[in-house]
Amino acid sequence: MQFRQRDKEAIARGELTLTFRRWRSPQARTGGRYRVGEHVIAVTSVDQIDPSEITPADARAAGHKSAEAVLEAVRRNQRKSGDVNAPLYRVAFRSLGQQADPRAILAADSSLDADEINAIAERLAGMDRRARQGPWTHAALEAIAVAPGRRAAELAAEHGRETAKFKADVRKLKALGLTISLEVGYELSPRGQVVLDAIKKADD
Repeated sequence: MQFRQRDKEAIARGELTLTFRRWRSPQARTGGRYRVGEHVIAVTSVDQIDPSEITPADARAAGHKSAEAVLEAVRRNQRKSGDVNAPLYRVAFRSLGQQADPRAILAADSSLDADEINAIAERLAGMDRRARQGPWTHAALEAIAVAPGRRAAELAAEHGRETAKFKADVRKLKALGLTISLEVGYELSPRGQVVLDAIKKADD
């Protein structure tokens, strides 16, 4: 789940404990842990609700003054990416505090030998084989490399993908240390650039 910088700061202070999202299917699960900046949150509940069920207390816990302000923020975000007609979910969470991100450590490590590069290439090939839409990993890495910071919705549309599914796939690349999430969009990590360069060289 992505948050604005000021919301990340509020989460770190324990002031923000709810978020509202429109998803075709839940993109967070109860009990799941998710990184928000340098902090980690644990999701305590994920409930599909009607907009009329948003209470004043819910709005304040989500960092807004009213239910109307919550819905306006959701509409604003959905205009940028996602389905404006998807079900509304209320996601409750608690901060687990600041924790080192192993993915960030991995992403910064670009000193890969041939065996390590081959192992990552095999992981990517496995993702491609299992994907219903066909091979996607190399194209996604290349698209991110060419246009760092480009909105996920634009990248997804360019490749004929649904935004939510494209984001889920990029998270798989991030888990391998190949991409870095920005406030908007993504960029290749130093590790990802080494891997992409190796793949392109092998294809030549």
